[in-house]
Amino acid sequence: MFNNRKFSMNRNTGVPRMSRRFSVGEPSNSETSSKIHRQFRAAHEGHLPHAGLDASRASTGVVWCTERASEYGFLEAPHEWANLGREPPRSRTILRAASRDLKPSMSPPPPRPLREAVAHMYNEHHRQGKDSKYTWENVAIVPGGRAGLIRIAAVLNNAYVGFFIPDYTAYNEMLSLFKNFAAIPTPLDESDGYHIHPDKIATEIARGTSVILTSNPRNPTGRVVANPELAEIQDICRGRATLISDEFYSGYNYTSNCDGTTISAAENAGESRGSWAKEFIKAIGSCGSYLDGGANAPFQEAAVPMLEPSLVQTEMVALQRHFRDKRDYVLKRLRDMGFVIKYVPDSTFYLWLNLEGLPGPISDGLNFFQACLEEKVIVVPGIFFDLNPARRRDLFDSPCHHFVRFSYGPRMEVLKLGCDGIERVVQKFKKFQS
Repeated sequence: MFNNRKFSMNRNTGVPRMSRRFSVGEPSNSETSSKIHRQFRAAHEGHLPHAGLDASRASTGVVWCTERASEYGFLEAPHEWANLGREPPRSRTILRAASRDLKPSMSPPPPRPLREAVAHMYNEHHRQGKDSKYTWENVAIVPGGRAGLIRIAAVLNNAYVGFFIPDYTAYNEMLSLFKNFAAIPTPLDESDGYHIHPDKIATEIARGTSVILTSNPRNPTGRVVANPELAEIQDICRGRATLISDEFYSGYNYTSNCDGTTISAAENAGESRGSWAKEFIKAIGSCGSYLDGGANAPFQEAAVPMLEPSLVQTEMVALQRHFRDKRDYVLKRLRDMGFVIKYVPDSTFYLWLNLEGLPGPISDGLNFFQACLEEKVIVVPGIFFDLNPARRRDLFDSPCHHFVRFSYGPRMEVLKLGCDGIERVVQKFKKFQS
């Protein structure tokens, strides 16, 4: 992976410097001189100290990409653009919930009904036949996925926290903000389908890692660790390490013929750790009082009937079929353009797109991103998913540098518009190359 590299770049100036150990390939002229590379280096090296502030913490990948798109007129006419960097439209259930006649409340709801509904849904979907079942005390309600992760980070002990790259961009700030643990990265290999094997987990634990964080299903690669390997990983961690499995995309699962089955580590949770788990959940709930203030009260009340297990199953069937069809459309369009896609996403609504087969000027994520902006298309450069807490590594030596994340979450008409724009980019640079 690091052969033939003679020098790397100073991240502030873009000037080549003496050789480094960890490099992925000699930088092209487009990488050392392009506007988008200079903008990225300026934004992510931080700014000069001012009143103790660090403004560089304010920008995640999607936000930074939107800011760049605004320079090309995105905010003035967003309907003319194909934004393939954002989250998808919400599910039918949530859209219906938003239209309900919600009663405003000045006081928090009773603590148990929603937590009981969540526990019941998980028991029905993932704990059938188990001697132990989840109760409301095993559930914490948070204002959103990021808030939940921040709460978990706040209650971690002094530990090595292992994580895998590429992974969800917001983990970067989460792992940087707190000083009660040290974050340790483990790169995953494209040739292995970015798969988290149980032996990787065993290796992490052997070197002293006591907390392991991962999204599953995985953002941005669209891959999933399913049973029996998921159960094996949990068995390896049991009694040795805490596994934090971020299952935000659990419903976007195409491994079971879109039958509504969701992915969750809850299926393999141990039978004898109830008291420990309850204490941990209590701590997560308590720290919300000073971190985020808690979840929206009227929506907590409205969410209870939507968690009825059979309704959730029905909604998951519709969701999975809808997104699988969009995935297949995008794959065909991109392959027809000449993209080599080795691994079809079996979950989420993301495609981790390798650019190395494209003409040189657009074969890295940042320059491809800028070329797409000129055609009113937004993707996210892969370099944002090479999590780099505290900026300890040179990101321009990143194995994610020649990738972008493509979201097939938007409406079909937006996907068609985006694929048309990407096709124009590819054709333009192929003509230029020839």
